[in-house]
Amino acid sequence: MTGPLEDVKILDLTEYITGPYATKMFADYGADVLKVERPRGDPARQLGPFPDDTPHPERSGTFFYFNTNKRSIVLDLGHPRGREVLGSLVDRADLVVESFRPGALDQLGVGWDWIRERRADLPLVSISNFGQDGPYRDYKGSELVLFGFGGEMYTMGLPDRAPVKMYGTAALVQSGAAASVAMMAAMMAGREQGIGQHVDFSIFDSQMGSADRRHANLVAWEYAGKRVLRSGALTAGMAHGAHRCVDGWVEFTAAGQRRDRLSNMLGNPDWFEDPKWKAPAAAFDPALVDEFNDRFSAWLATRTKREVFAQAREAKVLCGPLFTVRELFEDEHFRERSFWETVEHAELGTFEMPGRPFVMSASPWELRRPAPLLGEHTREVLGEAGWNNARVEELVVENVVYEAKS
Repeated sequence: MTGPLEDVKILDLTEYITGPYATKMFADYGADVLKVERPRGDPARQLGPFPDDTPHPERSGTFFYFNTNKRSIVLDLGHPRGREVLGSLVDRADLVVESFRPGALDQLGVGWDWIRERRADLPLVSISNFGQDGPYRDYKGSELVLFGFGGEMYTMGLPDRAPVKMYGTAALVQSGAAASVAMMAAMMAGREQGIGQHVDFSIFDSQMGSADRRHANLVAWEYAGKRVLRSGALTAGMAHGAHRCVDGWVEFTAAGQRRDRLSNMLGNPDWFEDPKWKAPAAAFDPALVDEFNDRFSAWLATRTKREVFAQAREAKVLCGPLFTVRELFEDEHFRERSFWETVEHAELGTFEMPGRPFVMSASPWELRRPAPLLGEHTREVLGEAGWNNARVEELVVENVVYEAKS
């Protein structure tokens, strides 16, 4: 099987999360993504989880997930001959993506001006924390910092406690998905118009402009001076937020604002027919909310989260079970949809991992190869770029390039 992007070649100089996820979107749909790693590898190789919690650069769950279907070549761009090797890879690419700190490629002599002089039709996408210029360009970033700067963390959490962010690296992954769209646009423009572009992708900007309430809150402050505060569950109203059931938790979103649907989910109980529950403001009346929650808790206490979820779907109430990781892994819906993929890896063995992010029947997703070992494809890639074995040996001896350790 070949994917819809099988004729695309991406030169991937990104590291950690955002850039690798953006290029993974291309690799998983058939593109030939050449991951250029520093001599000690992408620092994501040092991030867990690891089997038995034992760190190992070839056993990182983080690196593995974000680099499936890619090939790895290790190249020392600081070596005098590093630019020569990189140039031979640039000549064969449809797109170059990098995530160095702003100005780093220019200092190495392989920045935008060098690429444009060599290939006027080749786009370069630069992914950074705060963009290539501006007052914050040299600031360091992290998941916490960038999600916080994006604005939405200000409204998340309980009002009398510190703000909170989404779990893990969700914000960086979200920015990676946005960056993949920028990559596709730049590549298509280069192919159709023959004009390369330097795309400046700021993770901060992608967070600030996200549709997840951020832009609306920013506009409200900019033009009306209104600040959205953290409300937590205190003013959330009836049938809203996380609620405990028999085997865990379920979460509802503004279910009380559609009393008819909520009543159907509850089985249309007699007590809910009292006119007081039909008043427009009933869903936010503190006394009624407390009374409702007492009855609601009793209803939930006899049902599992899957049972609650099923009844909510039937009544068209916006609700979701809060599954544990194991429950998600064992969930029959994901199994029926073939979401999990079995993969074999030289260091990690055989296991299952999350597969396609969405389904496109005419444009299939395929796990063609696991994430690469460090320098696993160095000799193979250089051969395709026109370097014969004798010249590759010279590069290896000079420590310009590295190969996977046997």
